[in-house]
Amino acid sequence: MKPRIAYRRLDGILLLDKPPGMSSNAALQAARRLLRAEKGGHTGSLDPLATGLLPLCFGEATKIAGLLLGARKAYETVAVLGATTDTDDADGAVLRERPVPAIDDAMLEAALAPLRGRIRQRAPIYSALKQGGEPLYAKARRGEAIEAPEREVEVHAIEVLWRQPDRIALRIECGSGTYVRSLVRDLGEALGCGAHVAQLRRLWVEPFRQPAMHTLEQLAALAEAGEAALDACLLPVEQGLAGFPAVTLAPAEARRLGLGQRLRGPWPAAGTVAVHGPDGRVLGLASVDAGGLLSPQRLFTWAVPGQEGAQ
Repeated sequence: MKPRIAYRRLDGILLLDKPPGMSSNAALQAARRLLRAEKGGHTGSLDPLATGLLPLCFGEATKIAGLLLGARKAYETVAVLGATTDTDDADGAVLRERPVPAIDDAMLEAALAPLRGRIRQRAPIYSALKQGGEPLYAKARRGEAIEAPEREVEVHAIEVLWRQPDRIALRIECGSGTYVRSLVRDLGEALGCGAHVAQLRRLWVEPFRQPAMHTLEQLAALAEAGEAALDACLLPVEQGLAGFPAVTLAPAEARRLGLGQRLRGPWPAAGTVAVHGPDGRVLGLASVDAGGLLSPQRLFTWAVPGQEGAQ
């Protein structure tokens, strides 16, 4: 029998390089066991087929996981032309095969152009998007007829990296809620032959534009060297808030905010801000209205007087 893991309080962000063939939750739990972290969450699922950046939040960092979920992201994908699948990727069953036409640059660009900008996109039926409180993939696995919803998403850029007669490699930058599988599916339909994702890798998620990622194998090797080596892989919670305007408070102001009080001052009317204490440590998130009123939103435990050592 394996010894029980003695979990511990741990606050920080791990930039995991998710392996293929593993769900995001399974990857999270594997990393959490290696780090022995009491509390953890991921910042939006990557498909089992996909690899690349999966930010994992531990301890107090879980309070900002939703912010990273909604951030701008970049991917590289390889689309296979001529076949559609029920999952819109190579893990699914083939639904239809069609001949691939001879595709020149102009034809490809004409098919890609409507997929850029603010577009309406239909999610894959095998997706984590919820309908009636249940993920679509759960309904699909039971064989239920599903009409996947359309929603507006933003695709900032699509670049062709290379192409072969039946394969196209793309680099995509997009906003929250965008499905690369749907983009590839719609590209295939525009080309008249269908398509599905064969490979998918997430390159970065704001604010981690040049991420130093760690694989599960690397983490397991570091675990043999002791906790200090593992803990050195964690980024401080502050780095997850790097994209927000910063407001620094004096000691008395920081205490009042930690008690849930609102503050009036010469703050920038910037919406959501990252609030820092006089020592520079981030206290959490607050909002600033047009009148300069600072209101606490999500505060970390160390921002609350008397709770500095609490989880």
